[in-house]
Amino acid sequence: MKGFLTRWLVQKKDQEIDNQNATLKQEIDAYYHLLANFYGSDKLVIKATRLDALRLMRSEDIFDRIKALRKIVFEDPTDHSLSPSEDLPKILAEIEEQIAELLARRTIEEKVDKAVAEKMQIHHEEYVKEIKNQVLKDTAGPDNAQTLKKLAHIEKMNAIKLANSVTEVLRPQTVEEIIGQENAVQSLLAKLATPYPQHLLIYGPPGVGKTSAARVALETVKRHSHSPFAAKAPFIEVDGTTLRWDPRDVTNPLLGSVHDPIYQGAKRDLADTGIPEPKLGLVSDAHGGILFIDEIGEMDPLLLNKLLKVLEDKRVFFESSYFDSSDPQIPLYIKKLFEEGAPADFVLIGATTREPGEINPALRSRCAEIYFTPLEPKDIQQIVRQAAEKLEAKIEESVPQIISEYVIEGRKANNILTDAYGLARFRNPDQKEVKVGQEEVYEVLRSARLSPYIAKKAQDTLEVGRILGLGVYGFVGSVLEIEAIVFPDRDGKGTIRFNETAGSMARDAVFNAVAVLRLLTGEDLRDYDVHVNVVGGGKIDGPSAGLATTIALYSALKSKPLRQNVAVTGEISIQGKVRPVGGIAEKLFGAKQAGVKTVLIPKDNLADVPSGLEGIEVHAVETIQEALEYIG
Repeated sequence: MKGFLTRWLVQKKDQEIDNQNATLKQEIDAYYHLLANFYGSDKLVIKATRLDALRLMRSEDIFDRIKALRKIVFEDPTDHSLSPSEDLPKILAEIEEQIAELLARRTIEEKVDKAVAEKMQIHHEEYVKEIKNQVLKDTAGPDNAQTLKKLAHIEKMNAIKLANSVTEVLRPQTVEEIIGQENAVQSLLAKLATPYPQHLLIYGPPGVGKTSAARVALETVKRHSHSPFAAKAPFIEVDGTTLRWDPRDVTNPLLGSVHDPIYQGAKRDLADTGIPEPKLGLVSDAHGGILFIDEIGEMDPLLLNKLLKVLEDKRVFFESSYFDSSDPQIPLYIKKLFEEGAPADFVLIGATTREPGEINPALRSRCAEIYFTPLEPKDIQQIVRQAAEKLEAKIEESVPQIISEYVIEGRKANNILTDAYGLARFRNPDQKEVKVGQEEVYEVLRSARLSPYIAKKAQDTLEVGRILGLGVYGFVGSVLEIEAIVFPDRDGKGTIRFNETAGSMARDAVFNAVAVLRLLTGEDLRDYDVHVNVVGGGKIDGPSAGLATTIALYSALKSKPLRQNVAVTGEISIQGKVRPVGGIAEKLFGAKQAGVKTVLIPKDNLADVPSGLEGIEVHAVETIQEALEYIG
């Protein structure tokens, strides 16, 4: 035990020495950087050679490099041996002070010489001494030994860098790291990896990789020989919700604006001559690359229309009542910007969590559209494992499964793992290898007040009058529990009751179901008291609950048990035909999350089923009779 403790203390001391040496190395590098700027790289080498310091300067040994610094800064070629016992911070402080004095002296001398040369053209030679004294007084300048010492300190700070933020560490760097969006990423690459790249709109829920996919897609297509994107093509990212502008174009960070010399404060040299100054916007920064606007559906409609004009012209034009093309004082670049506009040839990629119908039609007509799907539990689990590898942390086998039960967004999954990693690191500060267990994950989930995303609604049982329907909210599908019950012997005076909160579409679905059941069974539901309930009172925005409502009523009327691991979607016509509905991909995702094994969809929606779908059976039906064959 004593030997182990001794080794541990030695290792700890060695680590502290290594950290100190790394800090000293960064500080010494900063001083050499200052000297190289002061003398010039070639002159520095010559000076080091003359002072017998070149070999020491190029040495990997810290003490040799400090000796070289002392020789060069103090211009002293004598050998100054250093030992580990000497006060190195004090020696470096002396060197720093001398460098600051050299910089200050050089700055003042340059300003004095320049001013003297200018005044010598006007004044007689006999007044040179008086002029020089006056120049020393007038041109002392803002810099002195103290301010230049602070400059040296800033240079030293620039040489010190901490680790990247966790966002940078976990951000996908390759196409392969975009999990769960293989088809969407392939479509994205296909539309960019061409000599004629298209403007794009990306739809999908938050946290599924839309921004990351666009960024890595650009880096991927840059390597293609036929790509129009150069190796240094920019990726400019902005959030559409934060874009603010003035309708008078006084300020417009997206498109650019003009600073008039009086009101908006152009540069002093321009304002003095009454010349307006154009300020380029993000569309010009993105020239030759990609302009990525997140939440593009939240942009101001008028600003969006102006952006569409830029997409057509591939230039931004400026106007100002202060601009006079005949003014000889106007710089050529300003004249060119006003007369020809600023280049703005880029590919626009807009991302949104809104439905396509909510996006500006003019924008949609100019863009190809790509749909990112919600992430499945297996995708979340893979994202968690990938993040753990990047964090260089070990995780218990159950951790990915636990996180996948609480979130459907990759970003949130990474946040939970990161918090759990931080908690494990806090609890074991001296442990070299961090292991994240389910205890840390559950503690993070409790502190974030999170609950399991979806409760399993599907069951391998039979039940009368209960069926699972499917709905969509945003880009996420959900399972609706629809139940019905009938009470006979009302002699034509029966009533029909249902959730009023479910909306008018639910009411229409019930009335259509009544007509279909009379056609199907010959029963008049006016002879019954009928109750239809959407469990939880969820609002139904479309007609897709028609088939589910009809089957639930049929089951209640005929006491026919229904399979509780089957979900259905589709509009029902009064002739008993199953009509197509929207959101099939999202509904299938919601059904899988709820443990549904079989889904019935309208036959006309068969083409909307995602390719490569696994873990669930999909059957297409045309009539209510076909649907009843699957649910019993």
